[in-house]
Amino acid sequence: MLFSKKKFKPAKTLKQRHPEWDVGRHSYGDPQLHDWGEGAKLRIGAFCSFASGVQIFMGGEHRMDWVSTYPFSAMWANASHFMGHPSTKGNVSIGNDVWIGAEAMVLSGVSIGDGAVIGARALVTKDVQPYAVVAGNPARQVKRRFTDSQVDRLLAVAWWHWQEDRIASLLPLILANDVEGFLRAAESESESDNV
Repeated sequence: MLFSKKKFKPAKTLKQRHPEWDVGRHSYGDPQLHDWGEGAKLRIGAFCSFASGVQIFMGGEHRMDWVSTYPFSAMWANASHFMGHPSTKGNVSIGNDVWIGAEAMVLSGVSIGDGAVIGARALVTKDVQPYAVVAGNPARQVKRRFTDSQVDRLLAVAWWHWQEDRIASLLPLILANDVEGFLRAAESESESDNV
């Protein structure tokens, strides 16, 4: 038999794989986290998708403003009292419904907005706007997924915060390219909830 039939078994979510991380529900994949203990925090939103080989750097930045870039404080016992090397540029925040392509790298201090797409092998060194598509080394915005008005409305709707049953009821519109149809339905549901 060429293909064997297997029962569908849902993949483990990031939250199940890494309970110590701050991860929203249903995000999946297995990004490699590089952390040298400089104190930066990682936050990953809900419904994020990580392709294979994604790397997130929480620090480990070498000091180019010092005479030597070598991390003496980490490598020499008698230099451990020299602080600030390696260093971090800050926390990493990855919004909701973000897709990060294969072998992309995210550096410390970066914030990636909701709905963003990071291209394969991109090197993300700066913040990424919501619903932007970025690619390259360094990553640059290639396009926006939707119009500015649609992005504002999608951010206001914030479907990733909904209860499971509400998501399920609008799934046919979530899994379609009719963003206006989805927004009309989501906004009218919200208005009827407020009446």
